[in-house]
Amino acid sequence: MNLTLSVDEQLVAQARKRANALGKSLNQLIRDYLQTLAGGDNPERSIDEFRKLSGKGDSRGWRFNRDEIHERS
Repeated sequence: MNLTLSVDEQLVAQARKRANALGKSLNQLIRDYLQTLAGGDNPERSIDEFRKLSGKGDSRGWRFNRDEIHERS
């Protein structure tokens, strides 16, 4: 089924950037959202997406240090 929406151009541009960063089209993200909203979320798809997005960062050897993060100036 085709669906027509009225959406601000800037919102669409920002959403397309986010979709692209996730490796999806804006159309696919909207479909996924509607599927979740309707209660038909597929846990396997969520796990696949999590795996796809995991481990893509590069800390360049930096390690989390709670004391440094909460240090007050």
